[in-house]
Amino acid sequence: MIERGESVAMRTLCTLVLLAAAVAVAGGTPAGTAAPPESLEILGAWHCSSDACLWGAERAPADFDYANHWLVDRGDGRPSVNLVVLSFVNPLRLLRGTTDSATLNGVPRGMTQDVVDYFTSKGVRVMLSIGGITYVKDWNQALAEDPALLGRKAAALAQSLGVGIEIDYEENRSPDLEGLEAFVEAFRAEIPYDAAGANPAARLTIDLAAGDRWLIGITRKATAEWLTAPNPVLDYANAMVPNKQPTASAAIAHWQEHVDGKPQYDPPILPLAPAKFTGSLYLAGAAKPRPECVNFAKSLQKATGDFVRNVQPNGAGTTGGMLGFMFWAAERASSRGLTTAPPNTCEGGVGAAATQYGVPVPMAPLRQS
Repeated sequence: MIERGESVAMRTLCTLVLLAAAVAVAGGTPAGTAAPPESLEILGAWHCSSDACLWGAERAPADFDYANHWLVDRGDGRPSVNLVVLSFVNPLRLLRGTTDSATLNGVPRGMTQDVVDYFTSKGVRVMLSIGGITYVKDWNQALAEDPALLGRKAAALAQSLGVGIEIDYEENRSPDLEGLEAFVEAFRAEIPYDAAGANPAARLTIDLAAGDRWLIGITRKATAEWLTAPNPVLDYANAMVPNKQPTASAAIAHWQEHVDGKPQYDPPILPLAPAKFTGSLYLAGAAKPRPECVNFAKSLQKATGDFVRNVQPNGAGTTGGMLGFMFWAAERASSRGLTTAPPNTCEGGVGAAATQYGVPVPMAPLRQS
């Protein structure tokens, strides 16, 4: 058995080899050589329930359907998305198996099998997000206490509910990469990587910054070690939203940074295959409905759609086009601003995008390179 310190050393050696190979690549895969996918593979929304992402209470089925019916019906009976990510699970409470007024055995009381089944019965895949910006300190403490146990508990939660797990660890300055590696290894020891995507519980993803200039340590490690086509450990990454809704050109510039990597950094960030990440846009939380929610013709998912479908690899991957879009967030993303509950539902923005881009429901097996 490899001890944690030895495992990190071996990972570091592999990273250096990969970095050397990246330096040897002159421009990566030539532009125009990789065909784009026929449709977007992922159109998803983070989901924050009615209490600003706490999920602290069970929802009455009728109330939940009233607030969220647009997610499973774009107006013609087809879902508007093929993925929802219930946000957020507190990593420290999950590790300790906390039970309190908002949590049951470490899991928010609102994240029930009934909620999962509400979506999966319509062909919509479900994941749970562990972390978020509110729980950075809890991630740090949980990784310091017992990252392997946290990984095993995350895997057990995934198997019990039939959901995937998203790592949302937003420690920018000094992330515990050794602990995070132990978490990932423990999860994968319980549930191996599934390229076919047949086992929902095997889906394990990670959130990265909008571009490569924040969460640098996590991005460098994930891109070099966990998101490579030859030996994938995580299924894909989400390039998260920046601090406010970007322009189309700014969003494209952020996503291009992931495709290109940062060879000028020391050590560099390797290029990320377009088939290994999604781009994210804001949905709710503004003072008035955003076009991304209600007006596809004026939305950023329309303005950036050609780039997302056609961006070419530049040093990693063999196929053109990102996986698709994620939206922050369904229902109440914060205590301020609008929700996506009636009358501000998003069939006209997200649902129209699902139709325009031929998003498969249920989600098809994802490209691997």
